[in-house]
Amino acid sequence: MIWPTTPLTQLLQLDYPIIQAPMAGATTPAMAAAAANAGALGSLGCAMLRAEAMTAELRAAQAGTNRSLNVNFFVHDRPVPDEALNAEVAARLAPWHARLGTGASQAPADTIPVFDEALCEAVIACGPTVASFHFGLPEASLVERLKAAGILILSSATSAEEARWLEDHGADAIIAQGAEAGGHNGWFLPRRGADLTGTLALVPRVVDAVSVPVIAAGGIADGRGVAAALMLGASGVQVGTAFLATPECASPEVHKQAVVAATGDDTMATRAYSGRLARGITNDFSREMAAHADWPDFPLMNAATGPIRAASARAGLPDAVALWSGQGAGLVRAETTSQVVARLVAETESALARV
Repeated sequence: MIWPTTPLTQLLQLDYPIIQAPMAGATTPAMAAAAANAGALGSLGCAMLRAEAMTAELRAAQAGTNRSLNVNFFVHDRPVPDEALNAEVAARLAPWHARLGTGASQAPADTIPVFDEALCEAVIACGPTVASFHFGLPEASLVERLKAAGILILSSATSAEEARWLEDHGADAIIAQGAEAGGHNGWFLPRRGADLTGTLALVPRVVDAVSVPVIAAGGIADGRGVAAALMLGASGVQVGTAFLATPECASPEVHKQAVVAATGDDTMATRAYSGRLARGITNDFSREMAAHADWPDFPLMNAATGPIRAASARAGLPDAVALWSGQGAGLVRAETTSQVVARLVAETESALARV
């Protein structure tokens, strides 16, 4: 490897082997375009969007750059409703609705789209460089259509087994997502009781397991982390938390302030916000809900907690906001998107020069 050229920069036509993570609800066309113009892969988290809204976001980003862009989607299984558990959860959340003045509890509901024919057609029509996925890959026919249109496929793996599965099913590069990562963990194959693996241990195992480029993710928020990932055999990194305090980020101000103030020792993984394990900065809600083990299937809880999260954010209170963040939060600064990329590049070069 001769920095900054790696198999990933060659595959994705990047100046630097850095991906600005596609964080649903936080990314914006301005963020994606700024990251791309700075030489990284700019990404849009489109997991909450249907075809028309996704098209509008991607076209807006494309209007701001002629560089590589990535659109990201969830491919989770459809949830199975459990009315008894739904009622129990509604009662569990009722004090929070009262505390924040949101009115009656909302029933858990399936509101997050799964990547389908309509989204596939919209992506092909817009022609981004990359379509990426979380929780596996969509059905084979959709993957084949994207690849036939010249769109590259990425997805997250939390084990060597998942990485091999992704390569066998058409992934052109694989994101090795360690347990340190913020937001939803991307596991999708049965873990048989095993804990999630940290980035340092995961990356070399995934590199050894597949022949496609590997992207390290989880806990990487400065150039030392980028250099370490490259030394482990990764062809690049995906960085999310470092972009959460940028002016281009769509997260509420209380979230940005929490990320900048965080130490990195104050995050936890919780299912309480969406029904699926996701890492964020601890707050009153996540600590209180840690006492409960049973939650409706993902993404039902996302709708149930939506009014609580929104009311907390409007009030400028971190109490019940989903403060998604990785364990690299203690390294985050208040910078613009382009400044984050430039700092990562400069710090990586400095770290590599010391090796």
